[in-house]
Amino acid sequence: MAIDEQILEWFHYFHKHPEVSWKEHGTTQKISSILDELHIPYREFKDIPGLVAEIGEGDEVVAVRADIDALWQEVDGEWRANHSCGHDANISMVLGAMLHLKDAPLQHKVRFIFQPAEEQGNGAVAAYEHGAVDNVSHLFGVHLRPIEELALGMASPAIHHGSAIFLEGEIRGVDAHGARPHQGNNAIDVIMAIHQMAKNIYISPFEPHSVKLTKMIADGGSINIIPGSASFSMDIRAQKNTVLEEIQEKVEHGLASLAKQFNISLNWKWIDFTPGAEVSNEAADMAEAAIVEALGTEHLAPHVITPGSDDFHFYTIKKPELKATMIGIGADLAPGLHHPHMSFNHKALFDGAKVLATVLGKKPHSINL
Repeated sequence: MAIDEQILEWFHYFHKHPEVSWKEHGTTQKISSILDELHIPYREFKDIPGLVAEIGEGDEVVAVRADIDALWQEVDGEWRANHSCGHDANISMVLGAMLHLKDAPLQHKVRFIFQPAEEQGNGAVAAYEHGAVDNVSHLFGVHLRPIEELALGMASPAIHHGSAIFLEGEIRGVDAHGARPHQGNNAIDVIMAIHQMAKNIYISPFEPHSVKLTKMIADGGSINIIPGSASFSMDIRAQKNTVLEEIQEKVEHGLASLAKQFNISLNWKWIDFTPGAEVSNEAADMAEAAIVEALGTEHLAPHVITPGSDDFHFYTIKKPELKATMIGIGADLAPGLHHPHMSFNHKALFDGAKVLATVLGKKPHSINL
C-alpha cells in the first residue's frame, strides 16, 4: 500500500474511534498494533494511555508529539467523543512521518510521542513525568490550522499559541426574602461587580489578552428569594505568560476587594493552566527549511499567532533547554476547530507527514538554516 493511502486509512480509523482525555486506551492499543506490524520498538506509559516509539541510532534524539484524545461534545443532539480538534489527523501525520523514515539511514534517534489528554491541558505534564522527552534536544509538534490562518498547501514553521488559565469561584452569603433585601447578601450583585471588575482590568493594548466571566449560577430556589450564594467561572487568556501572570494578580486583588465590599465569603481556585508558546528560533528555522525542501518555497507561510492554547508548550516549561516548535499545516479547515462538524481537505495529511519526515530525518546541525 502506498504511504499516502496508508495514512488515509489510519486517519479514517482514528476518526471513527474517538476517545476522550485519559480514556484513550483503544487508541493506544491501535497505535501499538501498527507499531508491531512495522516492527518498531515502543514503550507504553502503562498507568496512563499513550506511548513512545523510537527509530534510528546515535546519541542525539529529536522527537515529535502527537496528541491522541478527542473532545466530548454535542453532535446533532447526541453527546459523544468527537475528533473536532483534529487530533486524529495529528496521529496520522506522525505515523505517516514514521512510515517515511522507518527504513531511512538515520544518524540519530527519532522519538514519536503519542500523548494523552491534551484537551484537559495536563497530558503533556504526565508524558513529561513518564520520560517522554528524556535526552531529547529538539521537539516538534504538528497541528492543522483553520482556513482563516492557513490555506491548503501552506505550512508554517511555528504556531505561537497564547497562554490560558481558568478560575472557578463561589460566593457564600445569606438568602433574603424578596421584600426584605437588607436582611441578606444578593449574590447577583456580587456577580455583576465581578463582571465589571474584569472589564476594568487594564493591560497594555499592545499585548493581546482577554478576561471574561463564562459561567454564572445564582438561584434562591424561588422567584421571591434573593440568592445569597452563587458560583462562577472565568476564562483568562494572554499571548505571553508574563501578561497572564499580571492579569491573575489583578483578578486576585479585585476579588479580595469585592469580598470586603459586600461582606461575603468569596473563594476561588485557579485550574487548567496552559502556557503560551516558547518557540525556539533554531527549531523554527529547522521547520522552515524542511517545509521548503518537502513542499517548495511557495508553500512556506509566516509564523502563526493564535489566541488558542495547547499543552505542547508545557514541555519547554518543564525542560527550558528543549528546542521546540509546533508546525502548522494548512488544510482548508472549516467551519473551525472544535466545531462539531469540522472538516478539512485530507491532502493536508500527506503534506504534514512529508514535512515532519523531512525535519525529523536530519540531524539538527546538518540542516541548512
